[in-house]
Amino acid sequence: MSDAKTAITPTRHENFPEWYQQVIRGADLAENSETRGCMVIKPWGYGIWELIQQQLDRRFKATGHQNAYFPLLIPLSYLEKEAEHAEGFATECAVVTHHRLEAQKDPETGKTRMIPTGKLDEPYVIRPTSETIIGAAFARWIHSYRDLPLLINQWANVMRWEMRPRMFLRTAEFLWQEGHTAHETREEAIEETRLMHREYETFLRDHLAIPVIPGEKTENERFPGAEMTLTVEAMVQDRKAIQAGTSHYLGQNFAHAQDIKFTGRDGSIQHVHTTSWGVSTRMIGTLIMAHSDDDGLVLPPRVATQQIVIIPVTPKEDSKQAIIDACQALATTLRQQQYYGDPLRVHVDSRDLGGGVKKWEWVKKGVPIRIEIGPRDLESRKVALSRRDQPSGEKSFMDKEDFLRQATEILASIHQNLLARATALRDENIRYCDDLSAFHAHWGDGENNPGWLLTPWQGSPEQEEELAKQHKITIRCLPLASAPLPTVPASASCLLTGVPTTQLALWARSY
Repeated sequence: MSDAKTAITPTRHENFPEWYQQVIRGADLAENSETRGCMVIKPWGYGIWELIQQQLDRRFKATGHQNAYFPLLIPLSYLEKEAEHAEGFATECAVVTHHRLEAQKDPETGKTRMIPTGKLDEPYVIRPTSETIIGAAFARWIHSYRDLPLLINQWANVMRWEMRPRMFLRTAEFLWQEGHTAHETREEAIEETRLMHREYETFLRDHLAIPVIPGEKTENERFPGAEMTLTVEAMVQDRKAIQAGTSHYLGQNFAHAQDIKFTGRDGSIQHVHTTSWGVSTRMIGTLIMAHSDDDGLVLPPRVATQQIVIIPVTPKEDSKQAIIDACQALATTLRQQQYYGDPLRVHVDSRDLGGGVKKWEWVKKGVPIRIEIGPRDLESRKVALSRRDQPSGEKSFMDKEDFLRQATEILASIHQNLLARATALRDENIRYCDDLSAFHAHWGDGENNPGWLLTPWQGSPEQEEELAKQHKITIRCLPLASAPLPTVPASASCLLTGVPTTQLALWARSY
């Protein structure tokens, strides 16, 4: 433990994984469930997810996508039709084999037990992802090129049997969206894949203040059954990588497996080209690790459950009601303003608790702006302002009217500060390396997180796997030309094979 007084212990530098758990607990975001590997998302945490969902949903609909819903249970035979895809998820699948419980008394203990009976003719898999069952629906819906493109999104839960759970990052059940589309041509499907990839990159930057590296996954890291997987990779404060979103071009693989055919413009029968793309509640885990500090959660304003919390400071009973009324009036006026098209989310904390208790609760919950109004502030028509992107002890005083005029500007400034910090961290911790000895030395004993390496790469999947196992790393992506990266030579030789190449690979340890 360090000597510094912080709301969260241990600190990030002392024990990052435990710090992460304590931030979640301190902010009252979620808790572990009685169901192994699962979590209960509490109202403050679910509020963040609702905002992510609402804002992403607008973006999806603006690009022509519609929401639908598909069954949670997928017949096992559907997965068997697409062997490569099913194999990629096989070890994580939960399977339903019975449809009834019967009460039976144990003859030895006398206790009544619930025994599964009524074995199903065909088992069902609880969806790990929905390509197969949505593909079956597409086969019923698509007949002609006039039915294309078909642009569908689903907000749902999925289950992947996770052996080492960590709240928001890896849980057996999690929430997500999964987009599924069908197209007439390969070119249209690839453009859809790239479009949604850009949507994720933009959303992470403009809504969550998280800068990412966009790129393509290698063959080893590709989504099972896909011909191309695009990813956005985020660096968090311990310099590990998190795959924050993926977009897949599936070619005609699922179309052949699910018999998704259409009559083309020339009258011929053709198979569609499909895509899928998704992000999950892992975004919240990424947000926590990217921005939070040793006092707790730090929320970017656009996804903050409450953007402004107003705390009445009432040391004397005779002025208490006047101060509370002033706080409520300020909140009402603020709620008439909009930030990125939504009314400001403002809460007045009038609970009968000490001011210090309230302050630290909202610090730990990451509220972007905290306002305090006491008797002197009421007389001088000022407010005491604290910003969550600044040290928790800092406070400034503003005229109330000035604050009302500048509230949305302050929120925008907080977002930009968070983005600038995260960008600086990322850029300071990506290095170019074209020397194999230096590459090996960089990763040390496998226990530290020394930052990411950008290397020339033309190795085989087998060579990639060998290096990955040796150093507990992966190629996070082959960065796109648009990716913000260190200056590199125009051409170089592969780090491992010496083959001339212009292709770059980004290596890192990851969650």
